[in-house]
Amino acid sequence: MTSVSLGIPSVKQPPPVLAPRRQTRKVRLGDIAVGGDAPITVQSMTTTPTHDINATLQQIAELTAAGCDIVRVACPRQEDADALKAIAAKSPIPVIADIHFQPKYVFAAIEAGCAGVRVNPGNIRRFDDQVGDIAQAAKDHGTALRIGVNAGSIDQRMMKGDRVTPEALVASAVWEAGLFEEHDFHEFGISVKHNDPVIMVEAYRQLSEKGDWPLHLGVTEAGPAFQGTIKSSVAFGILLSEGIGDTIRVSLSAPPVEEVKVGNQILQSLNLKPRKLDIVSCPSCGRAQVDVYTLADKVTEGLKHLEVPLRVAVMGCVVNGPGEAREADLGVASGNGKGQIFVKGEVIKTVPEAEIVETLLAEANRIAAEMESAEAGGAPSVSVG
Repeated sequence: MTSVSLGIPSVKQPPPVLAPRRQTRKVRLGDIAVGGDAPITVQSMTTTPTHDINATLQQIAELTAAGCDIVRVACPRQEDADALKAIAAKSPIPVIADIHFQPKYVFAAIEAGCAGVRVNPGNIRRFDDQVGDIAQAAKDHGTALRIGVNAGSIDQRMMKGDRVTPEALVASAVWEAGLFEEHDFHEFGISVKHNDPVIMVEAYRQLSEKGDWPLHLGVTEAGPAFQGTIKSSVAFGILLSEGIGDTIRVSLSAPPVEEVKVGNQILQSLNLKPRKLDIVSCPSCGRAQVDVYTLADKVTEGLKHLEVPLRVAVMGCVVNGPGEAREADLGVASGNGKGQIFVKGEVIKTVPEAEIVETLLAEANRIAAEMESAEAGGAPSVSVG
């Protein structure tokens, strides 16, 4: 019996990133920090009626399990405001109350113990006149705020013509930020969302040059799951690769857990969050001699429980297959009714096509156990029989 080294370095080096993070002030939302040197966080929003406390807490638990760091809840009615205290107290992650139109709910959310409050100055009546009172209440309770400027509810004083421009979004945000800073309140972040990724990207670029506020990235009304994922991935990829952005929310017309999955995958793809399972699989072509789609789906499903950074290559032909399989932690190059199983660049066995999935799952779990042992101080190796 021999062993194959997993090649895990004794001293972990940080993965390369495209650009250093832009330095922003650090704002606390309960136990979570946003901005500064804090990790980029993933947010989502519940879709349950907030006044249904049990349903809302259940959905928050599901979001937390999926990797959500911060959750927002809508507060359009008094009964929702009345539920905030119980939700904030029992939620496992910081709760942000989402307030529109009624300023009284801003104060209710602060007093209820929410970690943060999202305010939209563009649709709260006479908002500027109440900034001082809001700032004082937030100071007294240790509550952070997010100034949320949206294309659909921008302060009309900032508009020139009918189209919402990046300049208008930024001007509105900077104006409101200045009002809070005049009252010596600095525990807030800013978002300048738009449904057009090009306008959104330019707005955040301009805003990042105006101050050191932590920035919440979002493409608002991004659309159904497929379209919204593309829009958000493109916009976030551009900004995060330039070091802009401290927390993200992928807005999808889909269950909120899907937003969290996409958000985490975006951060992992840019090395801004530790990678977990990474499936490398070919798109298939006329050279493929196995059903790559089914193989990749079965392997992904079978390994979704893994928490270690494991790259698995599922390849269907002899052109790119061996090379990709060699580069991965674990891989298979398939053809002629069988598959060569690679572990860290070495062929450890050849199995019939019908046994490929079973073999990959077994080897992946074995490698994962070895990696966990290595992190705990054991020797990283995989036995080959």
